[in-house]
Amino acid sequence: MDGHDPAGPLQEGERRLANGMREAEVLSVLRSAPLALTPRQVLDRIGGDLAYSTVVTILTRLYDKDVLTRATHGRAFAYAPATDEQGFAARKMHRAMEEAQDREGVLMRFVDDLSSGDEALLRRLLGDLDAGR
Repeated sequence: MDGHDPAGPLQEGERRLANGMREAEVLSVLRSAPLALTPRQVLDRIGGDLAYSTVVTILTRLYDKDVLTRATHGRAFAYAPATDEQGFAARKMHRAMEEAQDREGVLMRFVDDLSSGDEALLRRLLGDLDAGR
C-alpha cells in the first residue's frame, strides 16, 4: 500500500461536509453528557478511528465559534455546550440579522417563506409578547 487514496483527495465541499459531520458528532456526545468532558472522554465515547489531535481541533473550533464553553480540568480543558439546540438556532438567526444590510427585507423574506403553521406560531408568540408588556 502506497498510502494513495484511489478516490482521490477530498474536494473542498466534501471536506467541509466531513468536518461538519464530525462537529455534529462531537456536539451530540457533549449534549448527552451530564457534565463537561475532556477531549479524551469525548474520544472514548465516540470510538472509531479519530485521532486525539483531531478531537482537540474539533473542540477548539467549536469553542472558537462560541458553540462550546470550556474550563480547565487538570492539564486539559473540559468542554460543554454553550446552550441548548434552540439556543444555537436562535444564535444563528441573530447572527444572520446582524450581518444583513436590509434587516426589514430579511425579516419580510423570512416570514414570506414560513409555512402557514410556522407563521401562525410566530404570530401567536409575538401576540403573547405584546400581551405581556
